[in-house]
Amino acid sequence: MSTSTSRPSSTTPATETVAIGTFDEPKTGVVRGLLRAQAFQIFLVLLAIIIAFSAIAPDTFAQWSNFRLIIQNASILAVLAVGMTYVITTAGIDLSIGSVLVFSGVVAAITMRALGGEGWGVAAIGILVSILSGLFWGLFNGFLIAKGKIPPLIVTLGTLGITLGLAQIITGGIDVREVPAVLTDSIGYGNIFGTIPMISVIALLVIVFGAVMLRFTRFGLYTLAVGSSEIAARRVGVKVDSQLIRVYMLSGGLAGLAGILSLSQFSTTAIAGQSQTNLNVIAGVVIGGTSLFGGVGTILGTVVGLFIPAVLQNGFVITGVQPFWQQVAVGAVLITAVYVDQVRRSSAMRGNPQGLWRKFVSGGRRG
Repeated sequence: MSTSTSRPSSTTPATETVAIGTFDEPKTGVVRGLLRAQAFQIFLVLLAIIIAFSAIAPDTFAQWSNFRLIIQNASILAVLAVGMTYVITTAGIDLSIGSVLVFSGVVAAITMRALGGEGWGVAAIGILVSILSGLFWGLFNGFLIAKGKIPPLIVTLGTLGITLGLAQIITGGIDVREVPAVLTDSIGYGNIFGTIPMISVIALLVIVFGAVMLRFTRFGLYTLAVGSSEIAARRVGVKVDSQLIRVYMLSGGLAGLAGILSLSQFSTTAIAGQSQTNLNVIAGVVIGGTSLFGGVGTILGTVVGLFIPAVLQNGFVITGVQPFWQQVAVGAVLITAVYVDQVRRSSAMRGNPQGLWRKFVSGGRRG
């Protein structure tokens, strides 16, 4: 009689259960879970910053017109950040979004100028061209990363240089300023209900769509699975290469959309104005709670994280503080956010949900 028996389930790699989300998490209360969520903690930081600036400059900072300006300025970054959240959730990175934004805007502007430059028909073609341009570069990035097995950092850094260089070659380094009036009037400076910027409404729709897709669709589940463990995701049948390509196409397509929004808002291609865009977006995504190590993503946290640099910049200008301090403050918050994420990951892997302060004072020792 055969004595062979099935292996106990303990031999299954832990990463596989993490990737497909079948492990049992400890039950926590709603309030306690909310307080422990990094997105909520970052929201409290944002709220404290707003209260501080409102107390210092109540007649200028604490006004709806100023908050409206902050929201409008953060809208394009929010569109980019939705795609970046998906990319970082897969444990990847996309350094090219700012340059893809510029390239897409340049191609769209030149196309619309060649077609006559006015009317919704021309504008619709320009919108389509901009989004398709972004999708192409997203496909380019995703294919080299998934099929060529080239690290995302290298691929997207190369794409950053290629797209920005091509944009400068096409235009001769001179911004294109012929933008259809219907774009600037209806999208760039248009309002809903007389006070809500149209560009912010578009960004809100993208945010809601991205949040729903990440949490309630198979595409979002597969994105989280790939970021948790690529090997385990393959074992349970996820087509990892195809998923990565789609994620980078999403990031590229949203960069293309951001390109036409930027063109509408500024009435120019602004070739030299996006040098810090990718870093600002990455900082917002990570500060908001999306893990650089993959497997954890939050669109809501990303939006909160994006508003920290936006509010700091606006508040420093209003209060007369040098805006360079914004970079110092955002850098400090970014490092802290990554440290918090690292502490939580190491504690969770040991099955020891140690508090952050206890972890810090113990120098990382167990217990």
